Amino acid sequence: MRHTRGHTNNRRSHHALAEANIIKDKESGNLRLPHRIDEATGMYRGKQIFTPKVKTERASKIKGPSTSPAEKHVHEHAQEVHANAEAKASKGIFGKIATGGRPKARSGFGGGV
Repeated sequence: MRHTRGHTNNRRSHHALAEANIIKDKESGNLRLPHRIDEATGMYRGKQIFTPKVKTERASKIKGPSTSPAEKHVHEHAQEVHANAEAKASKGIFGKIATGGRPKARSGFGGGV
């Protein structure tokens, strides 16, 4: 069977998005969906349904390095040398082969099993 542009476009005619019906609240002036409680005031159809929670301000966390000199953050463990670091570095690829150690999957010797 033929599959023409007309058939495709007829099928896609139902794919259009409907615009959201947003209304402005009469009392508070906030935007909300119809038939929903106004979250800012807790009112629905002129009746108080619930009391809204008061937002508490938290100290904002700023990412990145600290700008104040008093808060110098030092990593004390960064300069530590592990006890077996020299042994691992001296082995290299040939140390793994000679000692019979199993190579890692991405080391070029194949096998991730």
